[in-house]
Amino acid sequence: MSLHRSLKTKSGALNQHRNVLTRAERIAKLTAEERFDPSKNTALGIVKVRSIKAAAGKKPKKAEEAGAEAAAKPGAKGAKAAAPAAKAAAPKK
Repeated sequence: MSLHRSLKTKSGALNQHRNVLTRAERIAKLTAEERFDPSKNTALGIVKVRSIKAAAGKKPKKAEEAGAEAAAKPGAKGAKAAAPAAKAAAPKK
């Protein structure tokens, strides 16, 4: 008997970011932050724990590098856009 496609899990499904942590994960995170002591506190009614996914952002390009790249390419968009603008700014006879 085959398994319906909606019931199949993806290979990386277990590694995805989850918003809800299990009780054991919450206790581990609170213990690491020293907000939970297993000898004093009970596992029932523990505080909420934020689960934030950290994502690496892209590095912004430096203005100097962007200008140098545009000047190095003669057919760059900046060169093409500057030509019609120069024609429009020229006085008509």
